[in-house]
Amino acid sequence: MKKHEILTNITVQKLIFGGKGLALLADGKKVIITGGAIPGAVVSIRVLKIKKNYIEAQVVATEKKSPLEKEIPENWQLYGGCKWLPIPYEEQLKIKSEQVEEAFRDLKKIQPKIPFSPIIASPDSEHYRNKLEFSWGKYISKKENIHDEYRFGFHVAGVFDRIENCRYCVLADDTINAIFQEIDALARKSDFPTYDPKRQDGFWRHLVVRKSEFHKQIMLIFSVNTNYENTQDALGYIKEITKHLTKKFTEIVSVYIFHNPGKADIVTGESEKIFGKDFITERLLGMDFDIQPKSFFQVNSKCAKLLYRTVIEQFLHKNGVLLDLYAGTGTIGMLLSKSFEEVYSVELVESASKDSSINARKNNISNMHFVNAKVEDFAKEFLEAGNTADSLVIDPPRSGMHPKAIPTLLKFDVREIVYVSCNPATLARDLGDFLKASYEIKNVVPVDMFPHTHHIETVVHLLKK
Repeated sequence: MKKHEILTNITVQKLIFGGKGLALLADGKKVIITGGAIPGAVVSIRVLKIKKNYIEAQVVATEKKSPLEKEIPENWQLYGGCKWLPIPYEEQLKIKSEQVEEAFRDLKKIQPKIPFSPIIASPDSEHYRNKLEFSWGKYISKKENIHDEYRFGFHVAGVFDRIENCRYCVLADDTINAIFQEIDALARKSDFPTYDPKRQDGFWRHLVVRKSEFHKQIMLIFSVNTNYENTQDALGYIKEITKHLTKKFTEIVSVYIFHNPGKADIVTGESEKIFGKDFITERLLGMDFDIQPKSFFQVNSKCAKLLYRTVIEQFLHKNGVLLDLYAGTGTIGMLLSKSFEEVYSVELVESASKDSSINARKNNISNMHFVNAKVEDFAKEFLEAGNTADSLVIDPPRSGMHPKAIPTLLKFDVREIVYVSCNPATLARDLGDFLKASYEIKNVVPVDMFPHTHHIETVVHLLKK
């Protein structure tokens, strides 16, 4: 076997976490497959890497469709954010449940019986996202004989300077689809070019659309290159079309422009509000949360209610001091604030802590303390000051908890912990340390916040033995 060799008649056995397929060669060697593998499909693959115990490969052709694969409507497109669309939703839930249980396999050496609850499905499997980021750019490829100077949609997977046109995004609702289609038409009519990251020239860069499910408010964020030679005319054009957009779509209550003259092709730079309110407001479980242009907020509002209700239901002891760690914008801590005497919301990102404080005041919460710090530093200083805690809620980034954080948190000797994770692998890694320190898993609840993607949230309840 050689690198770049094409192998045929390969049957995809299952999907593993990360959305990759798993197959076996005739000699029993594992194959990790990228590029849209569906369980049961027979595919041709190109060998990318050869390892001692497995190879990595990419699908180049489907020889036989999977029996699971469903037909999708003609106007639906498969982008990097919805690769599982051809898989029936019930099957997606089954796959994700199995992946979470598989991630916990090694933990059974410490705790042989781990209770898993049924996965919680998203109320909507399509049209659920309250935030979409579209990109302007080009698609120039001599190999494919394509030279398109204007594209508006999503990045081609793995290619930073090519954009795939989006006609309709199944993860967005009809209003968001109508808005981005209207903006696409208006941008195409203008004389201003799309941004080229290679030449660092052009004007249009990104469009972010944010929506509140409860209040039905929409925020638009234009990201543009202000080093473009005709920037002032182009900015004037955005302000002019904003009048048209806000008249046609009355849900739009806030419009910003982000001035980004830099190389980083992300939504960043100095912000300028050109219409309406500073924020939009979402309501979850009876509380209102203001969402600024850069605020973190769960992208599936309906399922977020189920996630947070699940977190709240895990706590058996609702009193004393709660530490809300890796708190983000403090949503979990605020929703639990009525059940505890004091809540310490600990978050490293300063803007997120600021958002937390603003939203706490908005909801008349007076028993929360907002700390802008690393979790491991806060925990050490909190202990050294003679403070104690009774319960922890932990919601770290995909990389999991910092190695220095867990030993310090164990010194609190809290009665119970609820851990919320978006990565089953790092979740299982961190839980191992808690299990070795006399904690026991009482419940594992997968929550499908992201239908048609490989992502999964998991809520774990730990009790001190």
